[in-house]
Amino acid sequence: MARQKLPRFIHNAQADNVIERGKELYTIVKGQWRKEYFRNDNPIVLELACGKGEYTVGLAKKFPEKNFIGIDIKGDRIARGSKRAIEAGLKNVAFLRTPIAFLEEFFKEQEVDEIWLIHPDPQPRDKEEKKRLTNTNYLNLYRKVLKSNGNFYFKTDNCGLFEYSLKTFVEANYTILRYTTDLYNSELLAEHHYIVTHYERLFVEKGFKINYLAAKP
Repeated sequence: MARQKLPRFIHNAQADNVIERGKELYTIVKGQWRKEYFRNDNPIVLELACGKGEYTVGLAKKFPEKNFIGIDIKGDRIARGSKRAIEAGLKNVAFLRTPIAFLEEFFKEQEVDEIWLIHPDPQPRDKEEKKRLTNTNYLNLYRKVLKSNGNFYFKTDNCGLFEYSLKTFVEANYTILRYTTDLYNSELLAEHHYIVTHYERLFVEKGFKINYLAAKP
């Protein structure tokens, strides 16, 4: 397994669209994404816990007038997203390798226009609540970097996590604009832009319902 990951780590070290420890941009990019990386004034969209970057790349293809940043701590996963973006010739994509908890180190207040969180680990046990990416601590962190008129989009196949999140969004002073517990049979279906990750496709084929919400700080 380590031998399989090594080429991906080498790719990350060499790829311009991967920002990680050891690269100059890693230390100076806070508040400077448009100037130092994207070289434009377009809106910035984050995908948190982006995994292999399927959603980040999918959104970037559909919205060339926006800048997209996929964030994950797993370097081997980020490498796959980076390669997808390069192969597609996308210049409006970057990948940041860092824990989500360090978000404030890379984005200034209200620098971000939109955030997506797609099928995060549900961390189902009670003792894992602090790891859930929709707990109130994390939601309060996101609202610091998200513009006051920015939207937050969340999808999950896990009903328990979704029920939990409906409460925490309200507790963290977000306004839930709309939601559904069955996205694929909802009038909200078009809002996910018909971008389906590998695992989401498997979930749907097995009969799982996809939960979705849109919220605003």
